[in-house]
Amino acid sequence: MSCLVEEIRLSLPHIELAAHLFGPEDGTPVIALHGWLDNANSFARLAPKLTGLRILALDMAGHGHSDHRPVGAGYNLPDYAHDVLQVAAQMGWEKFSLLGHSLGAIVSVIVAGAMPQRINRLALIDGLIPPLGEPESAAERMGAALQGQLAPARKRKSVYEDMDRAVQARMNGLVAVSREAAELLAQRGLMPVPGGCTWRSDARLTLASPIRLTRGQAMSFINAIRCPAHLVVAQHGMLAKNTELLASVPFAVTTLPGGHHLHLNDEAGATSVADCFNRFFAVP
Repeated sequence: MSCLVEEIRLSLPHIELAAHLFGPEDGTPVIALHGWLDNANSFARLAPKLTGLRILALDMAGHGHSDHRPVGAGYNLPDYAHDVLQVAAQMGWEKFSLLGHSLGAIVSVIVAGAMPQRINRLALIDGLIPPLGEPESAAERMGAALQGQLAPARKRKSVYEDMDRAVQARMNGLVAVSREAAELLAQRGLMPVPGGCTWRSDARLTLASPIRLTRGQAMSFINAIRCPAHLVVAQHGMLAKNTELLASVPFAVTTLPGGHHLHLNDEAGATSVADCFNRFFAVP
């Protein structure tokens, strides 16, 4: 599989991020955000199938070829939202659209809800709101997170003898993906180390979040969205069974066959998502 893609690096005031650029220079500006522990190659199948768009697919901070955050900094939703706005500023995009998968979809909703005047369109793939918390558990959650942050050296990343073993591990991870999807993510996500290879992603990405939104807080972002929005739900993904949440979404929802990474697992899934979003972006 081959397509025209440009590799770029973005030197933001606080961090340097890597990205892929797809599409014509005069295309509609779109920032694409991948899922947790994935990278810009999450959009390697989908982006070339989307027409008329200038897609900047980020390696989000701590992922792929992007820098890790400095010691003492975190990977929380406001931090990712700040990154997105800094990327848009560097690209000269006062207004832009967002394309997000999983964690990237959650961050996209946060940005679109908090800064509705900046977002033209919102395209989401099997992601909507973060895991929720209850007010009475806030102190306990914060304490557990702080304990984890004080002992990050205990979190050792696995070392794999070769790329194939790393691909196998990714295929059978918390969220299973196809071999082709795992290979695409591995191409951008692995680095050599003594004894083999390991994932580039920051080990701190697996630390517990210190704060979780309540349902009311999470829904406030969804209800603050003012641009056209479309959510693709994977039939065998993470959202399909949450019928109560999906019924409360105030914008278009389409369910398509496939798992959580339906846009990456195979060409059929990528084509079905592309067909949906090409229609969405084409509407005046």
